[in-house]
Amino acid sequence: MPQRVRVGVIGTGGIAGSQARNLLAIEDVEVVAGCDISEEALAKFAEKYEVPHRFADYNEMLQLDELDAVTVCTPNIAHKEPTIAALKAGKHVMVEKPMAMNAEEAQAMVDAASESEGTLTMGFQYRLSPGAQTLKRFVDDGQIGKVMFARVQALRRLGIPNWGVFGRKELQAGGPLIDIGVHLIECAHFLMREPKPVAASARMFTYAGNKPSDVDCPWPDWDYETYNVEDLAVGFVRFDNGAVMSVESSFVAHIEETTFNVQIMGEKGGCTLHPPKIFRNEAGTMVNVEPAYMGKWKSMTKKIQDWIAFIRGERETQCPAEAGLMIQKILDALYRSAEEGREVPIA
Repeated sequence: MPQRVRVGVIGTGGIAGSQARNLLAIEDVEVVAGCDISEEALAKFAEKYEVPHRFADYNEMLQLDELDAVTVCTPNIAHKEPTIAALKAGKHVMVEKPMAMNAEEAQAMVDAASESEGTLTMGFQYRLSPGAQTLKRFVDDGQIGKVMFARVQALRRLGIPNWGVFGRKELQAGGPLIDIGVHLIECAHFLMREPKPVAASARMFTYAGNKPSDVDCPWPDWDYETYNVEDLAVGFVRFDNGAVMSVESSFVAHIEETTFNVQIMGEKGGCTLHPPKIFRNEAGTMVNVEPAYMGKWKSMTKKIQDWIAFIRGERETQCPAEAGLMIQKILDALYRSAEEGREVPIA
């Protein structure tokens, strides 16, 4: 029999439901508690997934004897405190991306994990996709050679969330860069074999989200009165091995179509994530290699499976907290560079 894992969920909004479904699909995993300051959200979650214990205060939830692990699904501003509290209580923790509001908070979370009997895992999912896993094998096999450049594009033509707090910097720490850009930054960094970032530069622009919606789009009527994040972020990151990464991320951009992709260029070959393709020279010919089969991907499924297997000691996680900290340092530096108008170092 697999080790029994009893999970509590902090923050019972939209993503919590997806997590609960995937947790309950794994043998001998139970969702035993939910915590939220919204009684309505908590009641809806608990009733749908038959969760026996409900709490408005996560500190009370952490006192449950029948609790082994906690997943933190709150807005960014509420990642640090419940994560540290759960680690101090000896629980295994997964925190959704991004890790925190800033690198200082993320470092405190990593430090808490090092002193805990529990473990800390990041809610990264793009690196677990079949495409990313396939490309990583090519990288590890030497088929790409030394990676010189990565291009990250997380660009919506017009996709400002009209729910949640995604337009409020004081609660999220930023806009598209930290919300959707983070997914592909972490995936690209994973494919680059995670070199240490040393400096970053960026420019950011707000020109649409702080105005009323006047264009037909899938998500109209966002809260423009509280919107104070970037619409478009463009940045450049340097790493200690000489490699560089360009970053483009937007809620609003005047482009032909929404684009989510990573492109890697190495000395022996290159690749793209969407679709997964490898570009090389073989037998004196330029060739494009496209995997014939990679399996299906359900992003949340792989993420939850990775976490539970790590808790059970079946394998190391592919989404360690240290990776989350490094990505947070990149995000911090890009935002600080845009504010200061210069390249900034990354310690």
